[in-house]
Amino acid sequence: MDSLFVWLEPSFMQRGLLALLLISPACAALGGHVIAFKMSFYSDAISHSVFTGIAIGLLLGIDTTWSTLLFGVLIGLLVNRLERSSRLSRDAIIGVLFSASVALGIVIVSIRSNLAQGFHSALYGDLLSIGNGDLLVMGFVFLLTILFEIVAYNRLLLIAVNEPMARSRGIRTHIWESLLSVWVAMVVLVGVRAVGLLMVTALLIVPAATGRNLGKSAKGSLFWAITVAVFSSFFGLAASWWLNSSAGATVILVSVFFFFVSLLLSPKRLKYS
Repeated sequence: MDSLFVWLEPSFMQRGLLALLLISPACAALGGHVIAFKMSFYSDAISHSVFTGIAIGLLLGIDTTWSTLLFGVLIGLLVNRLERSSRLSRDAIIGVLFSASVALGIVIVSIRSNLAQGFHSALYGDLLSIGNGDLLVMGFVFLLTILFEIVAYNRLLLIAVNEPMARSRGIRTHIWESLLSVWVAMVVLVGVRAVGLLMVTALLIVPAATGRNLGKSAKGSLFWAITVAVFSSFFGLAASWWLNSSAGATVILVSVFFFFVSLLLSPKRLKYS
């Protein structure tokens, strides 16, 4: 039996598991809102802003953690601002800012080609090199996400279901949508450290989608999303040890496996027959 847990003996695997157990439930909890508000493309745009945030940080000689966070939150705020002040759809605005963000990063790197070497971990994640400082940040984000959900969950649920009714009850919908956008941006940018910008959107969407298949209510969906995120983190990291594969990508594959299992178990499957 002990041999089954040999993968947990190295300290870097213990830190990697702790990181996943902090960031994946936070992503899963927010993922329900991301699906309800159709923000999947938004989270993808935010994750890709990491590329430009790192480039700006390296160019200016400042800590790339701060440049990435500030640039990502700026993109999130711009999306909400432009959505309210223009006639374009949210997807169109995100598409414009997504294109501008990635293009700016490519221009910076093409001008200063020596900066290109700093992007590997951003693309693929570097879960097994996470240090104590990263864990502190993830723990802080985890606790604040719990607080955010306690305060915002019912309000955001009502806004997603019936925005006019939410406004009639005194809920400032634009403020709560902006807060959601900013917090999704924060969690995505922290999650990039674990699984990379190519995979972090899956950390938001897949467990939440699985929770929707299994849950019979909004709270049930939230419970299942977090449960799937935790189990995917544990079994995915273990599988990556035995397969000698990318930790973040293996975690995502395990969560996708749970998603397809949920399709078979979901009572809603009958409507597809």
